[in-house]
Amino acid sequence: MTDAGLLTDLTPEAERLLDRHLGMAKEWFPHEYVPWGRGRDFVPGEAWDADGYPVSDAVRSALFVNLLTEDNLPYYFSTIDRVFAPAATPGDVWRTWNRRWTAEENRHAIVIRDYLTVTRALDPVALERARMHQMCSAVVPEPATVADGLVYVALQELATRIAHRNTGKSLDDKVGFEVMARVAADENLHYLFYRDLVTAALELDPSVLVCAIERQVRDFEMPGVGIPDFGAHAMAIARAGIYDFEIHYEQILVAVVLRHWKIESIEGLSPEAETARANVVRYIDRVGRAARRFVARRAERVPSTV
Repeated sequence: MTDAGLLTDLTPEAERLLDRHLGMAKEWFPHEYVPWGRGRDFVPGEAWDADGYPVSDAVRSALFVNLLTEDNLPYYFSTIDRVFAPAATPGDVWRTWNRRWTAEENRHAIVIRDYLTVTRALDPVALERARMHQMCSAVVPEPATVADGLVYVALQELATRIAHRNTGKSLDDKVGFEVMARVAADENLHYLFYRDLVTAALELDPSVLVCAIERQVRDFEMPGVGIPDFGAHAMAIARAGIYDFEIHYEQILVAVVLRHWKIESIEGLSPEAETARANVVRYIDRVGRAARRFVARRAERVPSTV
């Protein structure tokens, strides 16, 4: 099936899922979540003091990556518009969804940035320089096909939800937790939209979708790959258990690919898709073994309290 054919056949389901999303989405206002009373003016040239917001470097890395990921929104919009709405009319469901998604995602950057600015949780100068670097480099994943795009965003939205939620849980600040929990709730609705589109697409063209799942699972990268020192931040985040191999294996690969999409039991696959299925199942098993080793090594590094 061609990309255009898949989009056409998925349109009724996309319309249903958009209606569901709009019925479930909660209106909320970033300014009501930000603790403005804790803020004060910034003096030009004033050095940032990390002691003003005591938190581990790993959690600071998570806040840094989470915000810069949200900041890169214009390029995600461009990619989604290219993949899902190349010839859509203004009222087309794909374009309507993309614009709604963009409006909701923009709130995430607003509320996280305002919270971090007011509380001085991050160095504002370093943060702004990193934002300029991130947005000028415009590095984002670029799925080649509609099937690849659907699979990637489903996995990515869930991963982002988990990262935001776990970052909030790591903060010793009720307001910060509520900010991240609010953002994570939105991300969960985005995940459900894309997850269920993939489920519908598997019914329409299972072979094309299974091949896409294999590619996206194997090459999956979080959307923050263009952030300065992303590798170091990602490792710190993993070591803190905010988002690590174990989470990716259990809550993404097993929960979605194996259990929800039931890739192991799909019938009527082409020879190419059968090979892709076998490859992705083996890959998931390897990730599981790597996750268990990672968790064991992390446990060995934790000093005994006895």
